[in-house]
Amino acid sequence: MHMQPETFSPKTVDAAYWSIPADTLLTGLESRADGLSSDEATARLAAFGDNAIHARRGASAIAAFLRQFRSPLVLILIFAAGVSAVVGEGSEAAIIAVIVLASCILSFTQEYGASRAMEALTARIGRKALVLRDGRETSISVEEVVPGDIVRLSAGNLIPADGIFLETRELNVSEAALTGETFPVVKTAGVCPPAATVSQRTNTAFTGTSVRSGTATMAVVKTGGQTEFAAIAAAIAHVAPETEFARGIRRFGYLMTKIMLVIVILVFFANLLLHRPAVDSLLFSLALAVGLTPELLPAIISVTLARGARTMAANGVIVRRLEAIENLGSMDILCTDKTGTLTEGVIHLDACLDVAGAEAQEVRLWALLNATLQTGMANPLDEAIAAGKRPEDDPAGYIKADEIPYDFIRKRLSVVVRRPGEAEDLVICKGAVQTVVAACSSVMEAGATVPLDEVQAARIDETVRAWSGKGYRVLGLAVRRFARKDAYRAEDEAGLAFAGFLLFLDPPKAGMAETLKAMTARGIRVKVITGDNRHVAAHLAEIVGLPHRRILTGEEVHSLTKEALVRRVTQNDIFAEIDPNQKERIIAALRVHGHVVGYLGDGINDAPALHEADVGISVDGAVDVAREAADMILLQRDLGVLLRGVDDGRKTFANTMKYISITTSANFGNMVSMAFASLALPFLPLLAPQILLNNFLADMPSLAIATDNVDPDQVRTPRRWDIAFVCRFMVTFGLVSSLFDFVTFAFLLFVAKATAELFQTGWFVESLITQLAIVLVVRTRVSFWRSRPSKLLSGLTLVIGLLALAIPYLPGVGWFGFVALPSPVLGGLVTITFAYLAASETAKHWFFAHERHHGNAKRSL
Repeated sequence: MHMQPETFSPKTVDAAYWSIPADTLLTGLESRADGLSSDEATARLAAFGDNAIHARRGASAIAAFLRQFRSPLVLILIFAAGVSAVVGEGSEAAIIAVIVLASCILSFTQEYGASRAMEALTARIGRKALVLRDGRETSISVEEVVPGDIVRLSAGNLIPADGIFLETRELNVSEAALTGETFPVVKTAGVCPPAATVSQRTNTAFTGTSVRSGTATMAVVKTGGQTEFAAIAAAIAHVAPETEFARGIRRFGYLMTKIMLVIVILVFFANLLLHRPAVDSLLFSLALAVGLTPELLPAIISVTLARGARTMAANGVIVRRLEAIENLGSMDILCTDKTGTLTEGVIHLDACLDVAGAEAQEVRLWALLNATLQTGMANPLDEAIAAGKRPEDDPAGYIKADEIPYDFIRKRLSVVVRRPGEAEDLVICKGAVQTVVAACSSVMEAGATVPLDEVQAARIDETVRAWSGKGYRVLGLAVRRFARKDAYRAEDEAGLAFAGFLLFLDPPKAGMAETLKAMTARGIRVKVITGDNRHVAAHLAEIVGLPHRRILTGEEVHSLTKEALVRRVTQNDIFAEIDPNQKERIIAALRVHGHVVGYLGDGINDAPALHEADVGISVDGAVDVAREAADMILLQRDLGVLLRGVDDGRKTFANTMKYISITTSANFGNMVSMAFASLALPFLPLLAPQILLNNFLADMPSLAIATDNVDPDQVRTPRRWDIAFVCRFMVTFGLVSSLFDFVTFAFLLFVAKATAELFQTGWFVESLITQLAIVLVVRTRVSFWRSRPSKLLSGLTLVIGLLALAIPYLPGVGWFGFVALPSPVLGGLVTITFAYLAASETAKHWFFAHERHHGNAKRSL
């Protein structure tokens, strides 16, 4: 009689569950070796919730909204509103409060909308777990795993929950995510002492760790927030490495903060020396500082990145970490394996040959038994062997007795078979030729077995090299007979007889040469990192047009020091016979040279390199650990898809930099003008609420920057954050803006004979219109009439521009201190605006010509 699901609780299981025998633990979990029923699992999921470590969505929305008020800029404005309220300026305090609230709501809606969009995208690549439900193996979402589930694990799987192992076969688990231990840990079924620490629990599985090799069956005990991983995550928040773009934003923030402090202090004390009211001077100084800064920058970045992610998803690239989009646009080296990326990935078995190179029916049968009876990770080579079965192949008379799973140290897999009535088992070993030969002591030749000597080994090596040079991937196959026994270990892979070769073909993808040329044209150098034979890699590279003369092998990498590898790594285009740790070393060495490195991989052995790369890229069908380590997932394993993703990343980067460059230059010019005007005029050039309103309205069209079109030259080469460029842009166009501001001041004072209210209104209108119009000019490096902005950007700019002209005539604007503008004054301001745009267009051509000359001069040094 099973306990009712609603009364089931993890507290019914002893806290030290790793010390309880498996049968007793299963009884406590109200589970069985053949798993739960669907009804039991559904009830437990309702009782325990999702198997995930996350905050409730409602709470995250509230937290996201409150986070907007933690911005230093917002706090400055709240302080200004408080000062106004204290000194009796209630209307001014209300205006500031309304603008603050509007800005925060706008920023929140954009950021939260972007985060929800990302949730929807990442849900498309959710992880799966293989569990026993209703006595059958069933693939379910990891979030649906519940206590009592029986989970099947194999190499490459991320372990979905905490539990104990019921069965293991040559199981090695990487627990680096939990314990920091680099080397995999051997796991076995059994019990451990109650006082055993996490690292000492050799019978226990933990959420977030991964199966390095072997197979296992585990019983789930703890899920979600009850796991060891959740406990550690709650105590120690994981901080992701800062991306280059994020580092640039941070440095840019420091720059803005310094300028703000200087402006606040100088303007405030200068106005006090001119005997202006202290409160007005303080509010003006604070508003001036806030007006300099692009306060919607976080929202703009979130919107731009989220839109980029949606565009990339439509083109077959799912982004797991938004920040990686900028790095993808900056990537100048792509490292990739060859199988399935440069090749079709549809491998077929071309031949099964004996040692002499003749077709061998026995070798084919042994290969078929090995490939179809192994229960480790699925791989295309075994699928090709199974697909190549012929009518004369008859594996029906064989029964699987045991298995020695594949791992990346041995690089081979053995299956033990037996036939009814025979006293001996047959061990069939398949793997990389070199490692199979290393386990052999003899060679099967012409129906006899002869000792494996140096001559035989050299002949095998020469044969493999010849086939590899023709593009074949070659595996070796060896056998040995044993007297029947219950279990076999890796140590039994010794004294084998080398039986023959398996030849596979994986032709290059159609159009790959053109795709690689397009990569080169975009400034991306492709390097091949593969565990395959050097001759196979060189042959393929020659066919698809990659440089193939300079090859660095795994043996050579092993002999190089870190410094020597850094010197050699840029000189080589192919890295062959490479092991997983060497992949990581190569990526790290390339990054030392200042390259932004992308890595494309889908296997267990690719996870370290995916972590190390600036942009980790995997594919939808990759093993769990590779997908979890990646920043982006390709829905198709196709460099053409990645190429479109690169273009999308560069467009996203370009649009983000547009906002930063345009807004800082416009704000800088206005703030410089106001700072000087406040010292020269007998009144403040703009009141604090007018400055904030001006800045708020000017930022509105910038929300459409994410949709803007990008000039072709912006995606031709990798783009990287350049704070010196931003500063030069800001000063150049800011000073042009200030020059025309002074022209506007002169017009209003000496031609229009403006009062304080008329001056403030006139300059508000002119300042807002020029900030809107300048976006259309400097958003492109070519003449603005030759580059069409997006419809949304054009529409918002037009609407806010018309509003700017209408504001002085709207009812209630006297609350802001505005007055109606006479027609001659309005006409004069429009004329000055057109002159300013013409001057800015001229300055733009000069500026970018100077930048190109400056860039060419730097490259020639």
